[in-house]
Amino acid sequence: MSDGLLLGLFGLVLLAILLLLLARSRRSAHEADARPQAVVDGSNVMHWQDNTPRLGPVIAVLDLLDRRGYRAGVIFDANAGYKLTGRYLHDGDFGALLGIGADRVLVVPKGTQADPFLLTHASDADAIVVSNDRFRDRIAEFPKMGRPGRLVRGGWKDGKPWLDLPER
Repeated sequence: MSDGLLLGLFGLVLLAILLLLLARSRRSAHEADARPQAVVDGSNVMHWQDNTPRLGPVIAVLDLLDRRGYRAGVIFDANAGYKLTGRYLHDGDFGALLGIGADRVLVVPKGTQADPFLLTHASDADAIVVSNDRFRDRIAEFPKMGRPGRLVRGGWKDGKPWLDLPER
């Protein structure tokens, strides 16, 4: 067999492997995206345990949502880092502290409220929102979010979170 033919055969095998890996990664991404979405109001949930700002309740809620089949992200007010650590924390900081990717965390820009970001994202992604905030001053702008089961209340009891998740 000539060197050119071997090189061509090797190239075809390499191309086939790359295409297989690409198809597998697309399938995995699609499967992950197929789970229902949830948006956690991090600035609200972090106060659920004894009304003290902590990341423990946020981590526990993310874990509970994952066990219930949701893919969740978290949105924080810009001052959340100050309340927790005395300094500003950006998306990557919170992602590392929560044990999730920074792509699943949003710290809104300083001087803005998180509520419009949270409601816009949840409405666009057809996601539930985990928060005890009822967003009464904004809910009219987001009619989908006013439907039953879209705003999920929760709390902290006996060392763990509880959520009023809708039946699926």
